Amino acid sequence: MLVIQDFVVAYQKGAKVIENLSLSLTPGKIHGIVGLNGSGKTTFLKAMYGAIPRTAGTILWKNEPATQNHLAFLETHNFFYHKITGYEYLRLFQMKNPAFDIEQWNRLFDLPLKKLVDTYSTGMKKKLAFLGILALDRPVLILDEPYNGVDVESYSKIQIILRKLTEQGKTILVTSHIFESLVAICDHISLLKQKQIIQTFEKANFSQLEKEMFELLNEQTTEVIDELLG
Repeated sequence: MLVIQDFVVAYQKGAKVIENLSLSLTPGKIHGIVGLNGSGKTTFLKAMYGAIPRTAGTILWKNEPATQNHLAFLETHNFFYHKITGYEYLRLFQMKNPAFDIEQWNRLFDLPLKKLVDTYSTGMKKKLAFLGILALDRPVLILDEPYNGVDVESYSKIQIILRKLTEQGKTILVTSHIFESLVAICDHISLLKQKQIIQTFEKANFSQLEKEMFELLNEQTTEVIDELLG
């Protein structure tokens, strides 16, 4: 199990984005996180992986401190070296996992691996980065907006892959601004509000979560409109 305890993330000036957040993720399950824009979802995931520092808190994997050897992180916006081909990019990951068969895995997405990544569309870059994450073969996958820019067919393939990975015991944490995409795949969805996870919902209660998200969005929108229109 992956256990996050008393997690705190603050900006340099001391303003806390995440405060005393705790969350437990069961292996072999897909866990979602939702929250309004600006609630701190991406900041939390980056700090969880170690891409940015956390102020306090612990992350344990099987009762031991979690490291990047346990975690794989797919960022919302992916970085690629200039003038690198898709094949060269995946080779960087294959060097860490020689068993990863680039050509066989690319049968899923049919990416032009001999071409420069600079020429790829947004969706193609997302699929390439996703393959890189799979190549690492880590027990925990952290996926921030994995469906951004991908077509319907690729979206379906990613959903199938994630479910197959949980059958192998992988632990998956995913965010998406498309609520329906989380409802379709997640076993649990946690609501991030006021710098903390305030509640985790089971599948049977996803409709309740959707109602709460709508109410939060409506409240936020009403406040802004009231300020604008007086």
